[in-house]
Amino acid sequence: MKNQIREKKIVAATSVLAAIFLTGVKLIVGLFTGSLGILAEAAHSGLDLIAALITLFAVRVSDRPADESHLYGHGKVENLSALAETLLLFLTCLWIIYEAIHRLFFAAIDVYPSWWAFLIMGLSILIDFSRSRALARVARKYRSQALEADALHFSTDIWSSAVVIGGLALVKYGEYRGGDKSAFERADAIAALVVAAIVIYVSIKLGRRSVDALLDGAPKGLAERLARSVENIPGINRVSRVRVRDVGGKVFVELSVDVPRHLSFEESHQLTQEAQQMVNAVAPDADVVIHTIPTSDREGILEEIQTIAAREHLSVHNINTHKTELGMWIDLDLEVDPNLSFERAHEQATDLETKLRDELIRTPNPIVKINAHIEPRANESIVGTPLSPVESAFYAERVEAIGQGLIGIGGCHDIELHRLDGKVYLSFHLLITSGIPIAEVHNIAEQMENRLRREFPELGRVVIHTEPANELRVTSDEFYLF
Repeated sequence: MKNQIREKKIVAATSVLAAIFLTGVKLIVGLFTGSLGILAEAAHSGLDLIAALITLFAVRVSDRPADESHLYGHGKVENLSALAETLLLFLTCLWIIYEAIHRLFFAAIDVYPSWWAFLIMGLSILIDFSRSRALARVARKYRSQALEADALHFSTDIWSSAVVIGGLALVKYGEYRGGDKSAFERADAIAALVVAAIVIYVSIKLGRRSVDALLDGAPKGLAERLARSVENIPGINRVSRVRVRDVGGKVFVELSVDVPRHLSFEESHQLTQEAQQMVNAVAPDADVVIHTIPTSDREGILEEIQTIAAREHLSVHNINTHKTELGMWIDLDLEVDPNLSFERAHEQATDLETKLRDELIRTPNPIVKINAHIEPRANESIVGTPLSPVESAFYAERVEAIGQGLIGIGGCHDIELHRLDGKVYLSFHLLITSGIPIAEVHNIAEQMENRLRREFPELGRVVIHTEPANELRVTSDEFYLF
């Protein structure tokens, strides 16, 4: 940031010095030769000097950080300075046009196109070319409208100086021919009119851009590009609102994006981070604010059930739905506080069933029945004790034997046994033949668990981690529930 401010100040200050030099020498040569074209150029350079001073002031102020009175920073000072330069350009043009018409039709003024005039105008072109390139480079680098306007001023001077040289050359040609040279001297006034026309064109262009920036005009097409990019992110349904404003070369972007309402806060936050990265890929260094709006668009019945339960601060799992000729049946497991009374737990289940029925009334199939199975939520931490070596060996032997009797099972490993609340906790890894669909893998794991529970009624929680038989074994602290 410090390098940016320093570089912008240096290039603006150098432009001020260049404008002072050009204004002085053009004024002297213009008065000496009587050339209105050169005097018009001197006035134009004088305007460039004022514009350069305004630009220097603007870049010094615009880079100040945001404060409590200017929450978006001070960047629009650059837009104000560009608008002020536009007004000065118009005033200068009015004077040039008035004086040119006066010389063309009402007064004859001798013009003396000395070689000094050609030398000064040629030098002016070289200096203007150098300054316009330096200003344009820094303006592009830091997206500074004030420096860009100053660069436009100096680049315009190149063309207007060339026009003046052309007018002086015609006057010189008239002197060379001899005789009446008034027609050729009028070419100098015509050249001044051309200079004024160029300046007016630049003024209109610069003024429109300045006004657009002050009225929070967005860069053309940027909002549409941002919306298309963000909508390509999986999980974002659509971009419902885009607001873009350009403040002194810094783009501020505000997006409202529709996301599925069943997403957790962490999942929504992850989507906003992805959206911000996408915005910065299109508009680097943009200041981005993204607001997520939960919607039910593209939501299935399972997501709707999860959303309704989450809104009631209830935890549900094992949701199943099936359809019959009468309509849809919904079954789910509802987790409740283990210290809750049975009556209160039943009230929670009944309330959830009522809310589900009321909100799912818009589904194509009528809801016939909602069954909520109540189960106590697991405690966060339970103290377990290990089984004796004899018990552990017995259970491990039976687990492996039962596994060998089922088709698709290639063995067991990492068998763990603990005693929790009077029940036996069992977890193990189950090798399944590769290439079997996940639904069949789930069925095999269920068969394994059912046989274990029939043989060992004392089992409490059973955790079976399934893994392909041809893959390396994983550690026992990685597991999946089937």
